[in-house]
Amino acid sequence: MTSNVLHFHTDAEIHKAAETARQTFRSGITKPLKYRRHQLEQLWRLIDDNTDLIIEALKKDLHKHKNETVLGELVPAKEEINDALEHLEEWAKDEKVVPALINRVGVTCLKRKEPKGATLIISPWNYPFFLTIGPLVGAIAAGCTAVIKPSEVAPHSANVMTDLFARYLDNSAYIVINGAAQETTKLLEYKWDHIFYTGNGTVAKIIMRAAAQHLTSLTLELGGKSPAVIDEHANMTVAAKRIAFGKSFNAGQTCVAPDYVLITAKAQDKFIKELKKAFEELYSKNPQNSTDYGRIINNRHFHRLSKVLHENKSGEIVIGGQTDEKDLYIAPTVIANVDRDDKLMEDELFGPLLPMIQVADVDDAIEYINSKDEPLALYIFSSNKKFANKVMDSTRSGAILVNDTLMHVAEGNLPFGGTGPSGMGSYHGKKSFDAFSHERSTMVKDLNPVSEAAMSVRYAPYNDTNLKVARLVLESVPRFKKSFVLKHFKWIVFALIFGIGFKRFA
Repeated sequence: MTSNVLHFHTDAEIHKAAETARQTFRSGITKPLKYRRHQLEQLWRLIDDNTDLIIEALKKDLHKHKNETVLGELVPAKEEINDALEHLEEWAKDEKVVPALINRVGVTCLKRKEPKGATLIISPWNYPFFLTIGPLVGAIAAGCTAVIKPSEVAPHSANVMTDLFARYLDNSAYIVINGAAQETTKLLEYKWDHIFYTGNGTVAKIIMRAAAQHLTSLTLELGGKSPAVIDEHANMTVAAKRIAFGKSFNAGQTCVAPDYVLITAKAQDKFIKELKKAFEELYSKNPQNSTDYGRIINNRHFHRLSKVLHENKSGEIVIGGQTDEKDLYIAPTVIANVDRDDKLMEDELFGPLLPMIQVADVDDAIEYINSKDEPLALYIFSSNKKFANKVMDSTRSGAILVNDTLMHVAEGNLPFGGTGPSGMGSYHGKKSFDAFSHERSTMVKDLNPVSEAAMSVRYAPYNDTNLKVARLVLESVPRFKKSFVLKHFKWIVFALIFGIGFKRFA
């Protein structure tokens, strides 16, 4: 059984965790690939052995149905682990590069994939397991240590993670710290080699200020108002079903949930009709009685959503609108004819409210999207490639998904991340490894007369001849000015340099 009583760690415990993570990294035990592989295997076993316990915790925290937990959290987390296990040696091996002509003799150039060091992972409450384990996979695969700060807003999930991480992983390398704002602030006082944060922009700015004190690198996975642009000629039945799914999965508490719809007046009524049908197919006419539909995480977020819904001045509720504070229930709610400057359009909604804004055409939709901050995702519903390409070419967002919602997050071969206010950096698959790695440029030279001869033109005493020869070797000719002779001229010059150098050092 899981508990909703979460032990907050003391300042002394936080200090010990930060110091232990750094000392463990410096000891070098996390660097061997055998160690990393074992920890990843243990993380996979953690999920596989305790699936029912995790399902129970998420049911208590978010009223998540088993299917949403397994498909939305556990399967993606296990796939991240599987991907890292399959490609670990490939990702971690040194990468040789072809050196410039001047460095061709007696020189090896490569990029070493080295762990950044002791890292801090701060995860959110809406997908507490997947959004904790995903970054942790990257940290382990890269050879880092990590202090993990789960969200106190999902206490049952945080308690389960605290217990299981201690039982399955190396306690000296991967340490859970629980707490709220005060404990997170304390963690941020320490020097970290990388900070990975998933959450909102307000807290991200606080984390950036703290990271700046130590010039610490960051990955910020944030959110924003992700629009759904609907071509009036699209298949409204399919579009409505997929938008209904994306908006109601986890009761809309998803960073890439469609936040609002842009649609023409001509298509709006048909879309509303299909959307109403879709919600009823998913959760019946009364979603509160459906065991498949989630709940708002807590009273604070319930009141936030209720307030913005009731302060809506322009729109008309055409689907849903029912709320029940005792049950933390807000029905899937669609508000049509919302003004562009309405309260509903100010901040990311992060709940089951879906405003609809009428646009004149695709150009009008693009103009409105570009008047807002760059969203984490942009959804386009159209079978017309010109329509879709026009939206893609004329907007910016963290990701684009055409004719569906949410599913790009589950594609491990695509980087997941925002741009501008929706985040910086990306992860999933190899990108997770890269987020916690430093590519260390490495050049190794021979100490012999042959390679020294090739370098002779760089030494004093300087003269115009050496300068001309060095420039011919070091300074490339732009492709648009190259002729057949120029393409091969450097090799001739290189032979000349070698001859000059050999005479000098002979």
